[in-house]
Amino acid sequence: MPAAPSPDPDDEETATGLRKVIHIDMDAFFASVEQRDNPALRGKPVAVGGSSARGVVAAASYEARVFGVRSAMPSVRAARLCPDLIFCPPRFEVYKAVSRQIRAIFLHYTPHVEPLSLDEAYLDVTDDLRGIGSAMRIAELIRQRIRAETGLTASAGVSYNKFLAKLASDQNKPDGLCVIRPGEGTSFVARLPVARFHGVGPRGAEKMAALGIVTGADLAGRDLAFLRTHFGSQADYLYRAARGIDLRRIRADRPRKSVGGERTFERDIATGPALREALERIIGIVWERIERSGAKGRTVTLKLKDTDFQTITRARSQVAAVADEAEFAALARALLDSVLPLPQPVRLMGLTLSALEGVAPAVTVNDAGQGTLPF
Repeated sequence: MPAAPSPDPDDEETATGLRKVIHIDMDAFFASVEQRDNPALRGKPVAVGGSSARGVVAAASYEARVFGVRSAMPSVRAARLCPDLIFCPPRFEVYKAVSRQIRAIFLHYTPHVEPLSLDEAYLDVTDDLRGIGSAMRIAELIRQRIRAETGLTASAGVSYNKFLAKLASDQNKPDGLCVIRPGEGTSFVARLPVARFHGVGPRGAEKMAALGIVTGADLAGRDLAFLRTHFGSQADYLYRAARGIDLRRIRADRPRKSVGGERTFERDIATGPALREALERIIGIVWERIERSGAKGRTVTLKLKDTDFQTITRARSQVAAVADEAEFAALARALLDSVLPLPQPVRLMGLTLSALEGVAPAVTVNDAGQGTLPF
């Protein structure tokens, strides 16, 4: 359930020098761990998650993805798409242990690591601490060590900002490497379908297509006023993205402010019953993330984005931390009920738990000076 990169100016890079950024993304992480630990699963379609009527796919192997199985998909639908799909109950303690192994590999090369989840992270390697010679070579060494030490594969993207590095890591998956060098970002983005842009989603891509925007080049041809008219608060992000610009810094040791997730629907949802059904799926996914993180929080926030890209948020706070999934679900349902009926169909729904206490850091602002490490 992706979200567009934050436009928070506090996250923007104030230095004019280019950074050297690597984005590492493990390949089908949870499912790959299951296949590694159980040889009988190798080469077979595997989904991590519950197989019950309310179950949700947390991860799918590449063999399952051939059939259209994806994470956050209802398990019932996944089983229809792939009748031979093998469901494995999640083993989060195992995934956390492997994630710690991978994090240790990252920290061998740079202290500037910003984890996004158990299976992906940004690394700033502008300063060549180990004299390796290039950011691309560091990414290659990291991938080699991950394979040797965990038996798993990772894909890497190397570029001069986070947006481009993340696009690059997805370019040659699985087990791939892609480098976007300074001067190449605009042309790289221009060739991409806008559906590849983080945060756009299927419905957003459809809306853009109706406006004649299919590729990054099409998007770059629209001015900011046009984008603000049609895409509201997302306009500034889209304007920069179409030009390969991302001013966010790598931030390590940053206290986590919230835990949550959001989902862009394949089809807009208009009715109360359909929205409530979608909410139940998201409750399960987000509470799973909350349990994994060990978070305790007092505020639940519901986010909805309609077909005109207007955002509605509702939040409810309480004195004590949310005790369990049942209480989290009750608060989420009450928030949805408070906004129904809605004047427009909804393309995106999200939930977050905030006002956190006792949560481990996610990963310091990188204020290192500009280095000379080439790509």
